[in-house]
Parts: sequence; structure tokens; C-alpha cells
Amino acid sequence: MGSLGKYVLTFEEADPDDVKLIGGKASSLVLMTRLGLPVPPGIIITTKACREYYDRGEKLPEGLMDEVARGIKYLEEKTGYKLGDPEKPLLVSVRSGAAVSMPGMMDTVLNVGLNDRTVHGLAKRINNEHGAYDAYRRFLAMFGRIVLGIPEEEFNKPLEEIKRKYGAKEDPEIPLEGLKELVEIYKQIYIKRFGRVFDDPWEQLRLSIEAVFKSWNSPRARFYREANKITPDIADCTAAAIVTMVFGNADWRSATGVVFSRDPATGENKLYGEYLPYAQGEDAR
Repeated sequence: MGSLGKYVLTFEEADPDDVKLIGGKASSLVLMTRLGLPVPPGIIITTKACREYYDRGEKLPEGLMDEVARGIKYLEEKTGYKLGDPEKPLLVSVRSGAAVSMPGMMDTVLNVGLNDRTVHGLAKRINNEHGAYDAYRRFLAMFGRIVLGIPEEEFNKPLEEIKRKYGAKEDPEIPLEGLKELVEIYKQIYIKRFGRVFDDPWEQLRLSIEAVFKSWNSPRARFYREANKITPDIADCTAAAIVTMVFGNADWRSATGVVFSRDPATGENKLYGEYLPYAQGEDAR
């Protein structure tokens, strides 16, 4: 496929060596794609778009979302799923990534595209309604906290209450009924604050991209750059990788984690890592 435009690249066409343009995270994904590893399809919004976002007074560059729409169509053709389709929904993550690693400093949003309709399509896809509603409650909490600025405690408190109600020590032990209750509670938090639930997948995507860009200038990110002497000539802004979701919470044979091709302590040529079953995202921290 040819270029998607001036701001958006596919994993296939991006140059993994141009880290300042596509960010370190995307560079690794592009390199693994070239090596033939099973990387979920994705697109990259370059740091150029983030820089223009700030130059325009925190407004997305003109034409950016048109390029993103072409990129989503490309992902739909690659995967056979479609954003917002209640039967076969495409779900994506929107991930930050600067030229240098800034662990935990910038934001990522998972499960973008979930709503009351697409959650049923996800349940069919992974053959697990419990896993689908687990992803949905996670999305509502993460989107609410990162994108809308709702305090994390507003989501954590009902989560703990639901766990007590059903005698669940860990999140995966919450029964399906409890997850559905939690989803409804989270939706009411949105309605109380904003008068509505943000259930349009395209609006979710646009707002998530903006949130990733905004996280570049968050107090913790600015402090990290200052403390580590990361100047604009080293990393001028963050890229945003939009990646097809895979589900570490699809069942107990699924997991999230970190793996290395070498033992980081000895350099020995063997796989080394850790994982957490029936989990997503940063649960394994």
C-alpha cells in the first residue's frame, strides 16, 4: 500500500531507523514486522503531527484524521474486522512512543472501539463473554481516566465494591454479572460528569490520539525529560502507534507480559520474561 499521507505511515512502509520520526516503540514494531514476526497490524502517526499539534495551539493538524481514516481502512482490509461493526469489530490501542524510552511517563489507551454494541461482537470473536466485558470495563476506566481526566479513584472504588460483593480477591474472579454491573456503574460516572457516554468509535479514536499528544507535555513527562536531559534535538515530541488489539484476557491461556530474546542479566541466548494470565496492558507491572 502506498503512503497514507504526510503524517501517517503503515508498519510496512515506515523506516525503523528513523526513530525520531516514528518513536522507539513503533521502530521496534516495524523492525519485528520486517523480520516476519507475528506483529498485530498497525499504523503510526509521526512526531511531526504531534509537533504541529502544539504549534497550532493544541489542535490536530488539518487532514490528520482523514489520513487516520485511510489507515483504519487499511487495518480493516488486513484483519477482516471493521471499526464500529457490531458483528466483527476492529478494536485498537493508541500507544505513545517518543524517540527515547520514557517508561510510564506518557499514556496509552487500550480497547478503543468498544461500546454496548461492539462488546457482543468481541464476545463472539474470542468466544468468551466474560473476557469481552472485562475488556469493556477496562476501556471505560482507562478512557475516562486518561482521555477525559476523571480521577482514577472514581473507577477504583466501585471496582473494589464489586469484588467485595462477589467475594473476588482478584479482578479475573469477578463473575460476568459483576462485570456487567461495573460497566453500568462506569457509564453512569460518564453521564454524571458529561451527560453522555462516549460510544462513537471514531470519537474515541480522535480523543485518544489527542490524549497521547497531550501526555507529551504532562508534568511528569516534562520532569522526566528535564531530569534525564532529553532535549528537543533528541526527542521533539511523541509519535502515536495505532495497533490492532490482541487480548491477554481472552481466557486463562491468554496473558500479558514482557519477553526478551536474551537473558538481560547474563546475555545468554534464551527467552526470558514474565507474564500474567487473563490480564491486559500494564497489569503485569
